[in-house]
Amino acid sequence: MAITKTVRVRLAPSPTGEVHIGTIWMAQFNWLFARQHDGAFVLRIEDTDQNRLVPGSVEHIYEALDWYELQPDEGPLQGGPYGPYIQSQRLDFYRQYAYQLVEQGSGYYCFCTSERLAELRQMQTAAKQAPRYDKKCVAIPPEQSRARVAAGEPAVVRLNIPVHGTIVHHDLVRGNVTFALDVLDDSVLMKSDGWPTYHLAVVVDDHLMNISHVIRAEEWLPSVPKHLLLYRAFGWDAPIFAHLPLILGSDRQKLSKRHGATSALTFRDEGFLSEAMQNFLVLMGWHPKGNEEILSRQQVLKQFRLEQINQAGAFFDRAKLEWINGAYIRSLEPASLVERLAPWWHIPSGASVSAEWKLRAVKAVRERMKKLTDVNELINFAFPAVWDQEFSLFNRQLLIPPKGSERAVKDNLAWTAKWLAGQSEPWSAGELKKQMISAIAAAGRLNAEALWPLRVALTLRAASPDVFDMLELLGKTESLRRVRSFVS
Repeated sequence: MAITKTVRVRLAPSPTGEVHIGTIWMAQFNWLFARQHDGAFVLRIEDTDQNRLVPGSVEHIYEALDWYELQPDEGPLQGGPYGPYIQSQRLDFYRQYAYQLVEQGSGYYCFCTSERLAELRQMQTAAKQAPRYDKKCVAIPPEQSRARVAAGEPAVVRLNIPVHGTIVHHDLVRGNVTFALDVLDDSVLMKSDGWPTYHLAVVVDDHLMNISHVIRAEEWLPSVPKHLLLYRAFGWDAPIFAHLPLILGSDRQKLSKRHGATSALTFRDEGFLSEAMQNFLVLMGWHPKGNEEILSRQQVLKQFRLEQINQAGAFFDRAKLEWINGAYIRSLEPASLVERLAPWWHIPSGASVSAEWKLRAVKAVRERMKKLTDVNELINFAFPAVWDQEFSLFNRQLLIPPKGSERAVKDNLAWTAKWLAGQSEPWSAGELKKQMISAIAAAGRLNAEALWPLRVALTLRAASPDVFDMLELLGKTESLRRVRSFVS
């Protein structure tokens, strides 16, 4: 795709609650496109719907973009040459251009009451017609309209859409899309209280901020013909549009809370890595050539093409997300992983562990980790206080291996306790494995019958890290205490 002008893209969320993961998904594609073309990524807060504002939402937007490493080049915090970047601080711009539309006939004042509009909708619904304004007020002479407004009569400004013809939109993702004008409604552009609606504000802002490409969700596609008519009315060049598919849940419906977490910051709090989230999100709706799934941001910047995004819905596959996150966890150096685990690793009060012990613990469990929050379940049984608490509720049937028996378990654990007592410290996982496997064979026992109950006795879990890693981590005294608890 040849770019003939300076690339400027924007993310324009409304601060109406938690930041949806779809907002971050869209932000990432805008950010990537800007970086690929040495352009600017702009953040604009669209807060003109004052009734839906939720305190703290703007700060959550900043926080989420920062955690996902999608920092804007321009925005309310960064500043820039096209500010202010919050719509509620730009009302004079919208009023100026709304009045311009009225003066040139591309817009008109509408004085219809809410009661009349409701009655009109009821009549259209009864007649099986699409609800739309009937253009009653467009027939009012301009001088009379201005006089009524000057007298203080409440009025909105509507877009005067032609009743015939079509308008064609070329979309980078969807190709040419044709809209019939006779099915479009004369949307309100300016409310009677002087606040703009989305249609006017977004067009004015995108023009004044020199936005070159509008990359947004497909749910805004029906707005395109109205926006193109506004660009024409003002005599402005329209930006290039790219409408991306919606994110779908497991039932192939639009992703919502019924599918699980949808808040962008919830994934952080659940223990996902930001770099893994970036990797996962970019693979929804787009994939590089080949089968590679783990991609660095530099690889993505090199290979990503906006026009290659799939038109079909992007499926949010949580199992794939956890697999990708696990791969990133395993790629971290143990010391780095220990540092990343700090907010989630709840070490029992009074437990004294060294930095070396933490490194060994992390090495033992990281192959099994899908999220940082898994650390407590995977390793906290190593703390005596945790093991003691769980021991009182433990189901001893877990000690019995497939095709084993309770009697054999007790016999094998007694043999194991005796063998471990004869070993000297310090001991290592590798050396213990070598010596114990030989001892099991020399005693005429089977590995599965001896090692299964040992691992469960040490961890109280049917699935756990390698038994020899656990022996090394726990040390001789604690290992023997646990084994003997099932023998005595």
